Amino acid sequence: MKANDARGAIGLETEAVAGAATAALPAIADVPPPPLLPRLLGSREAMTVGLLIVAFVAGALLSPYFLDAAYLLSATSLYMEIGIIALPMTLIIIAGDIDLSVASTLALVASATAVLWSQVGLPLPAAIVCGLALGALCGALNGALIVGLGLPSLTVTLGTLALYRGIAQILIGDHSIGGFPSWAVGIDTWRVPGSPIPVTLVFFLLLALGFGLLLHRTVFGRLIYATGANREAARYAGVATGRVRLILFVLSGFLAGLAGMIMTSRLGVARFDLANGLELDVITAVVLGGTDIFGGRGSIFGTVVA
Repeated sequence: MKANDARGAIGLETEAVAGAATAALPAIADVPPPPLLPRLLGSREAMTVGLLIVAFVAGALLSPYFLDAAYLLSATSLYMEIGIIALPMTLIIIAGDIDLSVASTLALVASATAVLWSQVGLPLPAAIVCGLALGALCGALNGALIVGLGLPSLTVTLGTLALYRGIAQILIGDHSIGGFPSWAVGIDTWRVPGSPIPVTLVFFLLLALGFGLLLHRTVFGRLIYATGANREAARYAGVATGRVRLILFVLSGFLAGLAGMIMTSRLGVARFDLANGLELDVITAVVLGGTDIFGGRGSIFGTVVA
């Protein structure tokens, strides 16, 4: 009898606790999320946005002409190559790797395209397609060495940084190649009809939108974050981390080649030393935008602001 009474008492107590917990669930569900402003101020991109605001305020105080909309829009064309390459670099760093060869890939693609057009005799559109394919091939070589042989990305891309730049110098020598058709030169002067907005800025923003959706709204983007956060755990969970990393390096090489086409059009010439040191600007922009250099965290928004 005593045992039955004890069990009954325990049952009643358990039901009471469960009832209290169930009654508390609506109250917990009704708790509002943290205010938006504190969340934004606590984000990794907050410092970048703050620096951007400070830069605009300082520029406006130092010069009455700084906030001229036409000038600011025109000036963006000088940074489009950095911005375009920084987009795939963001994904690579989030995945826990790095690519130091992007500027050399840019120079190699620009030099090879110019040689194919001026010396081999290919039509310029065909030469551009070949150049972009070469950029993707350079990225694939990086990825194959890193993923296939298990070598560190820092070591591999430091080596291909010198290799690709050296091949560009062999192809084009110390001189420059110019004289391109008028339709292929001066892309930085092209404007959206009826507005002062550069075509290159629109192109970059569309690319940024695409990369933002890829990283933040697709399964592949989640795989990138998982690869960078803990590669071994992701691999044991069934993530093909090697394939993810290889795709990112191919993408990086392709867009570095595309940036090479834009820089050649902007300058009107192709040289082996184009974008010398640009890889440091690209990595600085990505890290300044809040991407963790050790991988696992970052956003396209932060990179665009940076």
